[in-house]
Amino acid sequence: MSSASAAMPRPGRTKAFLRLVMIEHSVFALPFAYIAALTAMFQTDGNIHWGRLLLVTVCMVGLRTFAMAVNRIIDREIDARNPRTAQRELVTGAMSVRHAWTGALIALVIFLGAAALLNPLCLALAPIAVIPMVVYPYGKRFTNFPQAILGLAQAMGPIGGWLAITGEWSWDAVILGLAVGVWIGGFDLIYACQDVETDREVGVMSVPARFGVPAAVKGARVCHAITTALFVWYALATDAGVFFWLGLVIVAGAFVYEHTIVRPHDLTRLNRAFFSTNGFIGISLFGCALIDLLVRGLTL
Repeated sequence: MSSASAAMPRPGRTKAFLRLVMIEHSVFALPFAYIAALTAMFQTDGNIHWGRLLLVTVCMVGLRTFAMAVNRIIDREIDARNPRTAQRELVTGAMSVRHAWTGALIALVIFLGAAALLNPLCLALAPIAVIPMVVYPYGKRFTNFPQAILGLAQAMGPIGGWLAITGEWSWDAVILGLAVGVWIGGFDLIYACQDVETDREVGVMSVPARFGVPAAVKGARVCHAITTALFVWYALATDAGVFFWLGLVIVAGAFVYEHTIVRPHDLTRLNRAFFSTNGFIGISLFGCALIDLLVRGLTL
């Protein structure tokens, strides 16, 4: 066998790893890190710093990739017992645990390296951001509220995005981070509803498994009402303009639509609510926030 032929499996492993971590789902968290970073730039000197924005992107994708890989590794035995997840790469053998760990550690090094290039505070706080990423997959083994851990993990994005630009703590960024965390925790409540029967059989802990699907759906509605309120608070705290407020109207409408198509006894459109609607929310609010900042004087 030639050396070229021997090297052929590598691209397959790369593709399998990217499928494993669902790299395209970075769209959920990235827009809010960008909103925080761009708002910080606007408040600092009014200019977009493309190099720092690139490093924010590298940090976000690197940390999320690490988190997803670790999640899949830790959950591989649970995934094997769930018909919905039984085709995941670590279950079918398309990706070995060793290669998954290799990819996870490379992503972690990339995250830490980008944080170091940003500023000392980002590097110092980077390990703290990693902790909930590792704790989350274990959460379903010791608490009925693993979505709270997921929300905490996701809240790191906007906070980190602001820190990356200013090197200083910002409570405005915390408000945005809480909004993102509660939002993602809320739609994960809905997502978990599709596994309720399997989770009960396997012993996985979650709100739907413990309290039922209706309670989980109601909990998600409360979370998204809180999210909307936190977005309004952030807009007020940062003196947002008319286009950001327009974005909030769009987000509120998307939340209403999401909870119209997903009902406790009808989960047939759950994937549309989870992937399409929530992706739309992130991209729409980012687009409106960017336009708002540019209109108010942010320089490209």
